[in-house]
Order: sequence, then C-alpha cells, then structure tokens
Amino acid sequence: MSLLWAYRASLLEMTDCGTSACPGLAAELKAGLTRVDEGLGVIPNLQTVASAKNTLREVLQNWGKKTALHYEQKAGEIRDLLLVMARTAESLGHRDDLYAQQLDLVTKQLDGISRLDDISKIRATVEESATQLKNSVARMTSESRAVIEHLRVEVSTYQSKLEKAEHIAACDPLTGLGSRLWAEARIQQRIGTGLPFSIVMIDITGFRRVNQEYGNLVGDLILKEFAKELRSSCRFTDLVARWGGDEFLVVPDCAGGDLEGQITRLQSWICRPYLVPGRSGHASIRLGASIGIAEYREGDNLQDLLERADAKLCAQQEIARRKLTA
Repeated sequence: MSLLWAYRASLLEMTDCGTSACPGLAAELKAGLTRVDEGLGVIPNLQTVASAKNTLREVLQNWGKKTALHYEQKAGEIRDLLLVMARTAESLGHRDDLYAQQLDLVTKQLDGISRLDDISKIRATVEESATQLKNSVARMTSESRAVIEHLRVEVSTYQSKLEKAEHIAACDPLTGLGSRLWAEARIQQRIGTGLPFSIVMIDITGFRRVNQEYGNLVGDLILKEFAKELRSSCRFTDLVARWGGDEFLVVPDCAGGDLEGQITRLQSWICRPYLVPGRSGHASIRLGASIGIAEYREGDNLQDLLERADAKLCAQQEIARRKLTA
C-alpha cells in the first residue's frame, strides 16, 4: 500500500512539474494523470497496473508532443514579429531612395535656372520645382504615417501577447496566487533592497488523506479555498504564492515580534474546518498547517533563506507526525 501511495505521489509531482514547464497545457496533463490514478483503484492487480502503465505512457507522449508544438508556435510568433520589422525597414529604405531621386531631380532643375535668360522660363521652372517638392514631401509624410501606424499595430499586438505570457508565468493556474518563479524573482528583489523581511513556508497537514478519500477534484477545491483564506489572512503588501503541491509561501516585510503576531493570526485563520462535497452530502474536514520561518539576514541569498525555512518546516512536520503516532 505504501508503494501505491508513493506512485500516486509521483503522479502529483508530474502534474506540478508539467504545470511549471507549460502552464497552457497543465489542465490536459492533469486530467490524463487523474485518469491514470483512478484506473489503479483502491487495490490494484496486475491487469490494472499494466493498463495504468500504458495509459501513463500515452498521456505523457501526447502531452510531450503538444508541448513541443506549443513552443514551436511561440517561436513562430517571434519570427513573424522580426519579419515584420525587417520588411518595414526595407520599405523605408526603398521609399527613401525614391524620394532622394525626386529631390535630386528638383535640385538639378533649380541649378539649371542660372543658365536661363528668359524670365518667364525661370518662373515656370521654379513653380514646377516647388510643386514637385511639395508633392514629394506630402507623399513622404502620408506614407510615413501609414508605415508607422502599421508598425504600431503590430508591436501592440505582440506586446499584448507578451503581457499575457508574462501573466501566465507569474500566476498559479489553480489557486490564482503567485507562481513559484514569480515568488523567487520578488524575493531576489527584496534581498537587493537590504530591508528586513521573512519567508514563511506553509505545508497543509492531512492533505494527502483528502485526495485519497475524496479524490483529486475535491483536493483541488480544498487548495483553492485554502489559498483564498491564506490571501485574506495576509496584509496587502505581503507576497503570497503557491510553492508546489500543498505547499504555500508568504513573504511578509517584517521580522521579530511583528512576525510572531502575524503568524499567530495566520494560523488561527487558515487552520479550521473546510466543507467538501462528498457522496452523502458535504463533509467537514479540519486542516492544519506546518510552518517554517526564516528571517532575512545580511548576506543571505535566496538559497540560504529557502533552506532555513524548509529545515524548520521539516522539523514542524516531524513533530506533527510524532503526535499522531503517540
């Protein structure tokens, strides 16, 4: 049975890794891995294990092909943008050559005035040259506006795509909190300021039991509700992110006594009964949390902070396990 739990835990890790690698296809991968998990049943036999193995291979192969195609399309969009810019530059070059020839012709006509004796011919030449010059400038202005507007629209389109891609990378698709990559970048920024802050690493106690008894869909509902409560318990300036699986991260800009008060309030807010839909109506599940805290010290880097917080989190988890087995 412990081997089965380890296998199912590996499926959950695959889901998290797939979400980080390609958020746009995370839902499809998760659905496939959930199908593998459900196919194992409570007590798998050789037939169900073989079937799960084949299904897992098919899910991962299909997800891998679609991921490769997804990023190939993204690369194509970048190539398109570069092509648009290259064509625009080429168009400007051809246009400038054309108007340079027209202006050169006007210059030659004006230069020839000095050899004219007839005043009427001089006047006619000047008027003709002035008209040509005016028309050339007008066409140049009009075409320049059109080219610039076209380029502006193209750049605006790709800017929107870039902003969307950045939002996807910064946001955890399930809970709506910040992603792990987003949190790491923000922590690096705070280290750069040298101002005091802390890292609070949170692991939901008993979450695996929820998945085992109620299924992954109910587990997702619990994660969403827990994330909502966590965000509500924190201050507006605190960074809140999903670190992975059932682990979350809070980065408050305080330390010492102020931090202790905030942690006490946070625990009382998130450690409570949660209602989940069951086969015979809603069931109440009380969730707890193990917490590891690391305060920023001068000279710390990101890895130093994360290792200290993780070590304290593991110590809290061990204490919780001993209480359960006592």
